[in-house]
Amino acid sequence: MGWRDTLLCSIFALSLSGGQVLFKWAALWNNRLEGPPIGRLIRNYPLMGALAWYGLTAILWFYILTRIPLSSAYAFSILGSAMVPILAWLIFREPLNWQMAAGFAIMFGGFVIVMRARG
Repeated sequence: MGWRDTLLCSIFALSLSGGQVLFKWAALWNNRLEGPPIGRLIRNYPLMGALAWYGLTAILWFYILTRIPLSSAYAFSILGSAMVPILAWLIFREPLNWQMAAGFAIMFGGFVIVMRARG
């Protein structure tokens, strides 16, 4: 996989993490709103932003899949998943512990193994 495809997949991984942060922000925003559930959804602007973000991320994913095999591209979602708790710690001050760090290391190791197998 060339550097451009690696860059595209890395952007995708970061986009996934960013989308999860937006959904968390939307959940916090929703807790501050009053009224019936449908009314809160309509006024939840961070949720609208998160949905739009995922729409754009889906378009990026589609483009990536026109260039790269799914089995190679999907490995980058591991990196995106590992970034979510780190971003939650940085932005929302959610706790991290050594078990999470060990899990991140295992995920990263799995990513490296998969990418080396792809050549």
